[in-house]
Amino acid sequence: MNIFNDLFSIIKQEIEHLSGAGDLPDGLDLTGVMVEPPRDPAHGDMATNAAMVLAKRAGKAPRDIAALLAARLGTHDGVAAVDVAGPGFINLRLTPVFWQDALARIIASGERYGAFDLGKGQKVNVEYVSANPTGPLHIGHARGTVFGDVLAALLERMGYAVTREYYVNDAGAQVDTLARSVYQRYLEALGRELSADAFDEGYPGDYLVPVGEALVRDHGAKFADAPESEWLETFRAFAVESMLSLIRDDLDVLGVRHDIFSSENKLVKDGRVQATFDDLRSRDLIYEGVLEPPKGKPPPDDWEPRPQHLFRATSFGDEVDRPLKKSDGSWTYFATDIAYHGDKFARGYHEMIDVWGADHGGYVKRMKAAVNAVSDDKAALDVKLCNMVKLTEGGKPVTMSKRSGQFVTLREVVDQVGKDVVRFIMLTRRNDAPLEFDLARVVEQSKDNPVFYVQYAHARIRSVLRRAETEMPKLVSGDFATRTDLSVLTDAAELDLIKCMCGWPRVVDSAVLSHEPHRLAFYLQDLAAAFHLLWNKGNEDHGLRFIVPEDDQVTAARLALISAVAQVISLGLGIFAVQPVEEMR
Repeated sequence: MNIFNDLFSIIKQEIEHLSGAGDLPDGLDLTGVMVEPPRDPAHGDMATNAAMVLAKRAGKAPRDIAALLAARLGTHDGVAAVDVAGPGFINLRLTPVFWQDALARIIASGERYGAFDLGKGQKVNVEYVSANPTGPLHIGHARGTVFGDVLAALLERMGYAVTREYYVNDAGAQVDTLARSVYQRYLEALGRELSADAFDEGYPGDYLVPVGEALVRDHGAKFADAPESEWLETFRAFAVESMLSLIRDDLDVLGVRHDIFSSENKLVKDGRVQATFDDLRSRDLIYEGVLEPPKGKPPPDDWEPRPQHLFRATSFGDEVDRPLKKSDGSWTYFATDIAYHGDKFARGYHEMIDVWGADHGGYVKRMKAAVNAVSDDKAALDVKLCNMVKLTEGGKPVTMSKRSGQFVTLREVVDQVGKDVVRFIMLTRRNDAPLEFDLARVVEQSKDNPVFYVQYAHARIRSVLRRAETEMPKLVSGDFATRTDLSVLTDAAELDLIKCMCGWPRVVDSAVLSHEPHRLAFYLQDLAAAFHLLWNKGNEDHGLRFIVPEDDQVTAARLALISAVAQVISLGLGIFAVQPVEEMR
């Protein structure tokens, strides 16, 4: 059920009627015609830009078209008034009966409300987290993790075939550094005293202590005095697998499970990077050249004043062509990333979504260029950048974790405030805006805490319904809401609550198309606010309470109303993988 689609259908029908009557040309393109709530509620319940969009196409003045359409729309049931405003906006005021009927349809839709087959089974790859396998996840990783996981759930609800993927960067210099750090812990486990500079270039966290101990159990003192060439590969492989196990455990604590873990190292060993390089070169998309240093700023890390194999990134919208090999002949990160995304395309993913940290913003253009190249413009890549998380407690910065040696771990935060709080709070800002995560504020029970505010609305509703089940079981038995007369719901606050619920499908639709799941968090806060407003009105006016003992009809209608609100809140929290609470403690 989507009232915006329903109203659009009515407008389309009336445009076709006007075309048939000769007032408008036949076959008008309706692209760009929208139905949405006006910015100022004083202008009405709904507005459409149809007249302004069609003016040029129809060869008529916008207000002339608006007048024709307004006269037709005013004849429909549920439309109380139609006004033409400004250059040709058409504002609609809808009757209480319209909203009461809409509520009945929301109730009848149940858990399917707001879900439809927009994706039609189309395959989508959502790659997120993809932290280097060098240690546990920290609180900064939580934002992209939650964003990607909720976006994947949202796409699934709308009919897409989603694969959740983690790309393991296990082929670069950072895993060699990890292996050397593990070697220090290995020596420590053998009873050797570590030098003061043992971790100057490495990872000092205590999380590597059990990794070193495990290697002693497996190999004894075999590698204690051996040259690096004899132990590096063994220690690297063991360290990466140990870190991935640690990361999987961290993700599990947050309720996140990926379908696929793809290895960069395997891509290289299997020859996929070389094959991609050869394919691009055969299509004249790689050439030998010398990059000029950038003007007015320091050169990037991958710039070298020497002949290089360069990818023609500028042919696909990038600012400069990009090198694919380092001076020692090894692949650049970009080369392996091209092969990785080419592998995604080969697996049938024509739509790819990557969730990255904001510090990778300069990498977006070249990666989009690469996807266009390897897919011959058949695939699309959308990169969503997640800004930093500032961890505080009572407004003061939180100090680093002793366990990690460098940062506050994700697990520590989840253990302190709970999985559901972390998942919800991470979506209470746009992904590209900084977010402050205050450990004290996110658990306080106040209207300023968004997760509490939404959960409190659900808990209040469940409390009212439990009371009704105890005091008037016959009234609320079975599927009472679908059998209830809703015509008594006429108070402005009741109608506003219905209007807010009617916005759910539109919010879901826009969140999917824009790949912005934070819109759901914003909506849930608005819905909770509309409910709490009605609750407060009932405290001031007993005639507006949800349970009116002397009036079963009013009571049943209001219980049906708030049952629908609880259902929509539950649907939204379900996409977030957050459990709606039954009562606040």
